[in-house]
Amino acid sequence: MKYILSKANIGALAKVAHSRALLAFDFDGTLAPIVSDRDAAFMRPTTSALLNELCARYPCAIISGRSRSDVEARLCDARVKHVVGNHGAEPWPETAELEKETAIARELLAVALASVPGVDVEDKGYSLAIHYRAAKAKGSARAAIQRAVRKLPVSMRQVGGKMVLNLVPTRAPHKGNALVDLRAAEEAEIALYVGDDVTDEDVFELDQPDRLLGIRVGPSRRSAAQYHLRTQAEVDPLLATLLTLRSGGAIA
Repeated sequence: MKYILSKANIGALAKVAHSRALLAFDFDGTLAPIVSDRDAAFMRPTTSALLNELCARYPCAIISGRSRSDVEARLCDARVKHVVGNHGAEPWPETAELEKETAIARELLAVALASVPGVDVEDKGYSLAIHYRAAKAKGSARAAIQRAVRKLPVSMRQVGGKMVLNLVPTRAPHKGNALVDLRAAEEAEIALYVGDDVTDEDVFELDQPDRLLGIRVGPSRRSAAQYHLRTQAEVDPLLATLLTLRSGGAIA
């Protein structure tokens, strides 16, 4: 991956800035810093302000693993046009079966993992997130989670994350599907997507270099993203650079 904020690669951002573009972002670990308490995750005021300025110039989207309502409650004053939740599955027309499959998995996992310290099953309506950040014996917790998941009678796609295992009904759309649909709906020439986690690889793996600029937050040897930022703290400079380029300014 190439470093997107280097002088050698600013041209890739300039192409987006001067195009009919869709700007899309993950939330946790991208627009908002990763925190130990997921309920405490919010954008910094500077990030929110920069994002709001971009929303006035481009159609912007957040594609998150959180539920749609959860993300919307964390936007403060940012006027984001599209909010997609549950790793791309929300909103989606055929949700009744997804909810049914998720409910079955939730009930069985709640029983199977009740005795595992530090493990929490989060129900997001159309998907589940099994958190084990609070577990002292993380290896044992992961093993217990995998044993429980293997016994589920419903088909769930497993997507790893940072101290979390996400479970999404196998036939539900993923983040890549959501990005392609939004880009088409906006009749955008190109989309920029910024994300930091395993679920964001569904976007990066689209392999559409002329129509997608994928930027991973943080290092990874296995990511399919074309570019990267070194840390989440560089998201603000990225947003500011897009604004400068859009207004015709020069990058020092």
